[in-house]
Amino acid sequence: MKKALTKIVKGILFSLVFLIILMAFIFGYKDILLEDLKSKYASSPSLFISVDQMDVHYRDEGEVTDSIPIVLIHGTGSSLHTYNEWTNKLISDHRVIRMDLPGYGLTGPFTHRHYSIENYVLFLKHFLNALGVKSCVLAGNSLGGQIVWSFTSEYPDMVEEMILIDAAGYPSEAESTPIAFKIAQIPVVKNIFTFITPRSLVKSSIENVYDDKTKVTKELVDRYFELTLRKGNRQAFIDRFSVRLDTSSYEKIKLIEKRTLVLWGQQDKLIPLKMAYRFHNDLPNDTLVILRNVGHVPMEESPYQSLKPVIAFLKK
Repeated sequence: MKKALTKIVKGILFSLVFLIILMAFIFGYKDILLEDLKSKYASSPSLFISVDQMDVHYRDEGEVTDSIPIVLIHGTGSSLHTYNEWTNKLISDHRVIRMDLPGYGLTGPFTHRHYSIENYVLFLKHFLNALGVKSCVLAGNSLGGQIVWSFTSEYPDMVEEMILIDAAGYPSEAESTPIAFKIAQIPVVKNIFTFITPRSLVKSSIENVYDDKTKVTKELVDRYFELTLRKGNRQAFIDRFSVRLDTSSYEKIKLIEKRTLVLWGQQDKLIPLKMAYRFHNDLPNDTLVILRNVGHVPMEESPYQSLKPVIAFLKK
């Protein structure tokens, strides 16, 4: 009986190892060389600046005399390119700064591999200091939105106004979660993600946060997928989901007095619309705009529709 059981266990282990090897052969991808990624995704006006021992990828465009620039911060798994269309319009009247957050895009991982909101806030402070930015309009989507209000709470004198785009921060009540997010939280399996990364998984995850799936183009999927293969980014993705969440930090939101635009996709399933109303109720000086037929990343899925309330907000 014992021998039979041992034989069965060995058979299962052999099958698992064989399956992993097969998946690695079919779906395994090596890191893409940074220089190759730069040639494709860091053309002019991209620049790099040393911050916290990282070579940070950023773009600083538009009206150079604007003393209060707009700083745009992307969300989990994304990059500064998510704001391409917004930036093209905004730079006619404003200075616009955006960067790849540590762990994403061309910037690469934190050297200490700790992706807490506190560390992202500190990084943003150092980044703005490096560029000589003393005050700005701070805008962010999802994770970027949480960094925005957390930074504003910590350094209110550096923020004139906030724009929160489907922002994170309250305890999660997701109705639907991208598969990549789920895998990054499964013990053992998550480690396989660092070398087995199917392009289809990336495509599915993008579609999950879009309302109109037809807008998820090959070019869009290629960008997300290829930047995921920047050295260190896959491990950083897992490390980010390993961070212990502060379940009470959102209480600071009620204390923020900055004028704020809360912008939300009505069909957001990752951070549902009810969270927009929580921000609206907690922020004493905000304007809430809900975008119909739009998902979690309005500035990318529906840039022109989502930019209209932003321009109106900035003019007031």
